[in-house]
Amino acid sequence: MTMDAGKVPESTLDSDGTIDYAAYLRQQLAQQQFNVASYRLGDQQVWLKKAGAPHGPGRYRAMAALASVLRLEVLRPVPNPGGREAIAIEVRRLRDLQVRGLRVPTVLAAQEDGFLMRHLGRPAQQTPSLGNEIDHAVSAGPAAVLALWRQGLEAIAQVHASGTCLSQAFARNLVRCPDRVVGYIDFEDDPAAVLPLPVCHARDALCYAHSTAIYLRLVGALDDARALWTAWIASGSPELQAVMASSIRRMGWMRHLPQNRRLGRDMQRVRAAYDLLGP
Repeated sequence: MTMDAGKVPESTLDSDGTIDYAAYLRQQLAQQQFNVASYRLGDQQVWLKKAGAPHGPGRYRAMAALASVLRLEVLRPVPNPGGREAIAIEVRRLRDLQVRGLRVPTVLAAQEDGFLMRHLGRPAQQTPSLGNEIDHAVSAGPAAVLALWRQGLEAIAQVHASGTCLSQAFARNLVRCPDRVVGYIDFEDDPAAVLPLPVCHARDALCYAHSTAIYLRLVGALDDARALWTAWIASGSPELQAVMASSIRRMGWMRHLPQNRRLGRDMQRVRAAYDLLGP
């Protein structure tokens, strides 16, 4: 899926030798088989994302019903429309987040059925997700896990302070760039278009807790993390605090889930998250 050489096609060069990213996008989009692929362009690496099939609304009905039954607005589904609409959303969100000073891939060129963005890391080197880094840090002990976990929490706070939210704030969608700054990826939906911003912020917090609490439990760091979490919530807006407090009250049934894997890894993650969030 990645070009072997860093040569730039002559057909996508301007008269002065600079890359015409729009021309390159048009050329590659017509040839690309996968929805997402990476290429080398000279001394840089780029990603091309093309529109997939549109998504129907049916798969969100069960989640909407569950949110209604539990009276949990944070569980209200945020539709990912897929297709060209998802491309338009992601391009718009990436540009908006960059204007706010947040570390996201730079959009180099865009059209209705795809867009080209610059790799966040060094060419030919993977930029690890924070989720993978936390997982790998488990063998190093609680201090290493807590340091990475706290960095993710601070990165989410930076987004909230800028007046916006993420799309799905799971640790897999936070990446650590070569300079150790946390960047953000994957913006095919826009929670703030369908939910109040404090609910979006609470949703970010819950996504992050769900994707990381299990590692905190593995290294015995839940108590230390809970103190950091409590302070983080207290530093947020009164509206965020109110949404989180009501959500946690309505999630009280989670305390009865087993801590082991008897009901599967997903339920184990849910229980660990509740133990991080709960009183």
